[in-house]
Amino acid sequence: MLGWQELLIILIIVIAVFGAGRLAGIGSALGGSIREFKKAVREDDPPATKSEQKPEGEPKG
Repeated sequence: MLGWQELLIILIIVIAVFGAGRLAGIGSALGGSIREFKKAVREDDPPATKSEQKPEGEPKG
């Protein structure tokens, strides 16, 4: 697991390479992409009805 010192060093390198303004744009685009992906997954997977779910009283095994 990365500690806070390693994360800080990585952040400084990323800011040096991309610049603060471009980094904000990349973060915004990434956030929008994640939102669209989650929305598509929700629309593609309809909620289960009670008849499709297993009764909870049945023993497993």
